[in-house]
Amino acid sequence: MPHTAFTPPLIGRAEELAHLADVLARARSADPRAVLLSGDAGVGKTRLLDETAGLAGQSGMAVLTGHCVDLGDVGLPYLPFTEILGQVAADERFMEVRAAHPVVERLLGGGAEPGGDPGGRLRLFEGVAGLLAGAADVMPLLLVLEDLHWADQSSRDLLRFLLSRGVLQPAAGGPGRRLAVIASYRSDDLHRRHPLRPVLAELVRLPAVERLQLRPLADAEVTRLVCALEERPLPEATVRGIVERAEGNAFYAQELLAAGAEAGGLPSGLADVLLIRFEQLPQTAQQVVRTAAVAGRRVEHDLLRAAVGLPEEELESALREAVGRQLLVAGGQGTYAFRHALAREAVYADLLPGERARLHGTFARLLGERGGTAEYAAERAHHYRESHDLPQALAASLAAAGHARSVGAPAEELRHLEAVLDLWSVVPADRRPTDAGLDRVTLTLRASAAAAHAGDGHRAVALTRAALAGIGADADSELAARVRYTLAGNLLGVDSLAAAFRHSSEALELIPAEPPTRTWLWAAATHVLAARQVGENEAALRVARQALRAAQELGVFDAEADLLISLTGLQGGSRRTPEGRERLREARELARRAGNAPVEMRGLFQIAIGCFESGDLPECLPWLAEGLERARRAGLLSSPYPLEMRYLRLLVLYTLGRWDECAGTAEADAAALPASGGFTAGPALYVALARGETTAEERARALLAGPFDWLATMVAGIVLTDAAALRGDAGAAVERLRSTVAALSDEGGRRPDVSVRLAALALTAVADRAAALRRSGDGAADRWVETASELVELARDAAGHSTAGPPQGPEGQAWLARAEAEWVRAVSGPDTGAWEKAVAAFDFGDVYEQARCRLGLAEALTVAGRRAEAAEAARAVRETAERLGAAPLRERVDALVRHGRLGDRSAERDASVLTPREREVLRLLALGHSNRRIGEELFISGKTASVHVSNILAKLGAASRTEAVAVAHREGLLTDPPSAPG
Repeated sequence: MPHTAFTPPLIGRAEELAHLADVLARARSADPRAVLLSGDAGVGKTRLLDETAGLAGQSGMAVLTGHCVDLGDVGLPYLPFTEILGQVAADERFMEVRAAHPVVERLLGGGAEPGGDPGGRLRLFEGVAGLLAGAADVMPLLLVLEDLHWADQSSRDLLRFLLSRGVLQPAAGGPGRRLAVIASYRSDDLHRRHPLRPVLAELVRLPAVERLQLRPLADAEVTRLVCALEERPLPEATVRGIVERAEGNAFYAQELLAAGAEAGGLPSGLADVLLIRFEQLPQTAQQVVRTAAVAGRRVEHDLLRAAVGLPEEELESALREAVGRQLLVAGGQGTYAFRHALAREAVYADLLPGERARLHGTFARLLGERGGTAEYAAERAHHYRESHDLPQALAASLAAAGHARSVGAPAEELRHLEAVLDLWSVVPADRRPTDAGLDRVTLTLRASAAAAHAGDGHRAVALTRAALAGIGADADSELAARVRYTLAGNLLGVDSLAAAFRHSSEALELIPAEPPTRTWLWAAATHVLAARQVGENEAALRVARQALRAAQELGVFDAEADLLISLTGLQGGSRRTPEGRERLREARELARRAGNAPVEMRGLFQIAIGCFESGDLPECLPWLAEGLERARRAGLLSSPYPLEMRYLRLLVLYTLGRWDECAGTAEADAAALPASGGFTAGPALYVALARGETTAEERARALLAGPFDWLATMVAGIVLTDAAALRGDAGAAVERLRSTVAALSDEGGRRPDVSVRLAALALTAVADRAAALRRSGDGAADRWVETASELVELARDAAGHSTAGPPQGPEGQAWLARAEAEWVRAVSGPDTGAWEKAVAAFDFGDVYEQARCRLGLAEALTVAGRRAEAAEAARAVRETAERLGAAPLRERVDALVRHGRLGDRSAERDASVLTPREREVLRLLALGHSNRRIGEELFISGKTASVHVSNILAKLGAASRTEAVAVAHREGLLTDPPSAPG
């Protein structure tokens, strides 16, 4: 046996270790940090983490470690965090902290409420964050996550939440957390479409998160490592051969050294090296290691003993051999792990197919004997699938899907259900689960619901289409109708309106209206929604009234509620009125009584949007909070109406000028729901653009990638149109406006309501361009005036000042007032009356847009010679810009103050404040002349020149000659720049 040290020395990582030690020190000083440690397999990430953990322990920090494991295409939800929480639970120092956050007990298998709590995903995330924060209050904490490239989606989402919102930020008004997070992953495993890639790209943008890449060791460092691993001197040729083959990889070097002494020749590849070491074990130890390889990277002692079937003494002897050869490492809580994942992969790949299948079957049976608990379902499904016991794999995958749903992991639920669907056709009918009503179509519909809950609307559509394709010609008409109206509802969610209307019409035709049934009621309710979206309002109203009577006769309260909500929307903007919102509250109560969360959330959203459209913004927020709480309890936070509520909540915060709260809420929403796109990014992007953040445009363009998304297209259109206007690119602003309106218009050519806002934004740039050309006498100004007239007509039409539909509420009318003011500016110059109307129109609560309109008013007042009023308006704009942190707006108002001479003193004076002689003195003063030199130039005495200088300083309120020159330049009293430095 080679006499290598069990723990290899750390060589060539002094710089990285010093950096991580600094991270630990900062964490102990309440400056929390996170490090994403990357490197190729075997480069030394685990060894560096072990050393760092040792330093943390020596300095009085608690070290919590979680491992991710490879379970193929399906994951075990929250596995690394379950391991970490288990360590917290086993530590008496954290007993009180654990008791204060009972929600995390669901991950430990002991705290789930009866029937599960599918709505607790966000609450679970907050609970884990609170638990770790509380633990860090007890003592400094180092959180280690290994092999992040194998993490399941729920673990990735939770890590994103913790780093962006949960544990790196200080509590309100308090110090930072005493916590450091280090997460490792294999960089060579991250292919182009690896799901960890976008997570890493997002995390490294956070100020407290950094990436640390482990480079391969230099040849000299590998040489030092090899020589340190062997007690006896090694031949130079042997060392040189190992260094050449290791290519800077510490693990390769160790394996080559360990295998070389007794192998009779070095293998050409790492897998061969690993297997040579493995084959040097006694047969019993080989059997144990093979069995452990099938279990995965880590295996419990009791489970391994049952699987291998050896007496305890033989098992312990075999394990001692495997540990001595450094293939396995003894861990805490009676577990064994492969020292490196590559070792496990090599041993596993060397198993014969029959041997591999048999061992997988053994582990599946043993896990099943533990009572078939849901938390083992994913592992059982994996082992049954690999053992080719497809009926059992099917049953276990169904159980795993149920477990994923119970812990709020819709993405994992979807993957398990898709595995079920893959197995369904290959498992004989008599071996499938016998649950009532369980068939391929209903399973596909359930998978589509999971996709919708996970925020993947397009996947939900694809699955429902698959369900439709699976319905035969002789299928039950009720089921056929249900599939079609479900497909119609999913299509509405991805804004495929014409197709939704077609499928809802087909659903309605499949079943008779008399006598009415529940299926017909819901088909009718979906058809009403689809018909309204394509402009078939009369048909929608007729079907809604008919279905409402049927729902009341049958006592189907949730269908009655859904139809009442639709009827309120069909009646000319009545949700904007107190009477309309009272009707919506009645509908919401019916849905609550029926226990139908989606309909109840629809009612709550309609009440909230009605408040917004009527200009009652503060009243909007409590309804949104209630709706999101209902969604949380129902496990529907990623479904359409809660996403709409999130966007509306952010929009209200943005509109009211609560920008920091808007940005922080958006960050938390995006961390909890990473696939929510424009719903959680939109208003935060408006804030970023208004504050002059350079990444705002890039982030807006990213929303346009992938399948068409109506809201993401709208958000990107607003940001990119406004950005073009802010930089004065009229052509780009108009082009973006037109492309966005075209993309958002429905199949009938009906333009979206947001057209009025887009037109007003583009008109800003057009008016700027027309005014500049008009001042220079360029005839091209006429072309831009024509464009302005075209855009204002678009705004008038969208705001409802035509036959296209009912007028918009206060927001739409305010944007129209701004569009009108910009149009007048483009045609004939700024008009105070038009801008006064725009300022008054935004008085419903839009702080930023009212300030922008007030800036336009200040410009118009300046042109009209009403400089005192202009100065007052400019001061109000600057105060708002300062409060919001809107740097571009502050720069524009400052420029107007300078060029229009609207400063505190210049508002009461004009160019006549200085006499002609004082102006001559000021001109020479700007050239840096002394009083004597000024006297010589003007043929006056130096004393007289001094008196003039003193008068100038007094009139300009300046304390020095230099300040007087600066004030004069700022207020336009010096028309030409000085020709020499002052």
